[in-house]
Amino acid sequence: MDGINDGIGRRLWLTLALLIALFVGGNGLVILQFERARIETDRLTGVSQKLIGVLRLQETLLSFHQRMNELANAKDLERLITEGNALRATLREQTKQTRNTLAYLPAELREGPAFLTALNTIEVTLPIQLDDVIALATAGDWAAVRLRLDNELNRIETTTSALVKSIDRDLDEELPIVVANMRDVQRRILFIVPATAISTVLIAAFLGWAIARRILELRLEARVHERTQIARDLHDTLLQSFLGVVMKFETVGFLIPDRPAEAQSMLTTACGQAREAIDDARRAVKGLREPAATPNDLALVIGAMGEELASGQDAAQPPEFKVQLAGTPRDLVPLVRTEIYWIARETLRNAFKHAHAKQISVAIDYNKQGLRLRIEDDGAGIDPEVLRKGAAAGHYGLLGLRERARLIGAKLAIRSEFREGTEIELSVPGSAAYVKPGDGRA
Repeated sequence: MDGINDGIGRRLWLTLALLIALFVGGNGLVILQFERARIETDRLTGVSQKLIGVLRLQETLLSFHQRMNELANAKDLERLITEGNALRATLREQTKQTRNTLAYLPAELREGPAFLTALNTIEVTLPIQLDDVIALATAGDWAAVRLRLDNELNRIETTTSALVKSIDRDLDEELPIVVANMRDVQRRILFIVPATAISTVLIAAFLGWAIARRILELRLEARVHERTQIARDLHDTLLQSFLGVVMKFETVGFLIPDRPAEAQSMLTTACGQAREAIDDARRAVKGLREPAATPNDLALVIGAMGEELASGQDAAQPPEFKVQLAGTPRDLVPLVRTEIYWIARETLRNAFKHAHAKQISVAIDYNKQGLRLRIEDDGAGIDPEVLRKGAAAGHYGLLGLRERARLIGAKLAIRSEFREGTEIELSVPGSAAYVKPGDGRA
């Protein structure tokens, strides 16, 4: 799965992002429509609550007025005092409930100053007027009592009645608007939900197809990588070995007529190189079937490699070869160790076989930042045009070095001047090169 995730291209990530955005956006639009429906419902509910509260107040006020008139007509002072106080308390409680109902309504639904003045009159002025009415009744002036009740209560009842008509008119106006808005919300939801679902299915299907296609591409890339790896290994082993054997046989052909003894000696050497080529072929085939295993001591391995290449030189005086070690050697990740081995082998082979160098040196540095391998020679150098192009036509040595370095996440620097030697430096980050304690890769 990690390989698949790493292989998902920008197009797949954009598609996945679009799918998530569509899902979130579609659900967000649906939630927004439900919120609009809630607002409309709350508005209609608020108007209804206001109407109910005012109607209850009106009913209480009318009952109070009717009962007080009955008591005034009956000229029953005792009951007027007793029931008047009880009715006044009931009216005050109903007024308080109405005020609380209006207080919780949105600002645009609350009533104007006229109605609030009426509520204040019921809560503050009406009790004082009732005391005056009781005083008149005690004095026996029942006509004045009835007049005072009608004057005070009719004014409040008129205000309340006008308010009921106003609220009822508002309700008649709000109801069609709310119904129309709710239908609009319903239509939008009926459009958004199927559209979001269909779009989500289509994009999800495309994403699945794109991932399947990418998996196939990754498999193809893996095969190409394997073929490149085989080609690189063949170049670093068989082709180099057979090239040396062929050169020996060509030299033998020139020596046979005039110097048969020397030709015989070179033929023996060529046969030995041919056997080495066969061994290299066997190792290459084994490497394709089994994980490559190289010793962990790079200095020892590279030193032995240099001595082997120096002993196979035809020159009377092989180049001076030395290995320098800095830092404390550490266990390397097997893949990194193997690729470093092949990079060093190819570089040293070129230095010994083709550079005509007098001195070849290898520096290995273990440090906290990572592993650094530097190989230098004072030989013929590399043609600047070959360095610029990255490889010579029909030759894959430099290309193979760069591919191996890229495979392990390393940096490869090649510095060379024609006839002034070559320096190749490989830097592997410590996070990629060193085996961490307990990860089981030592």
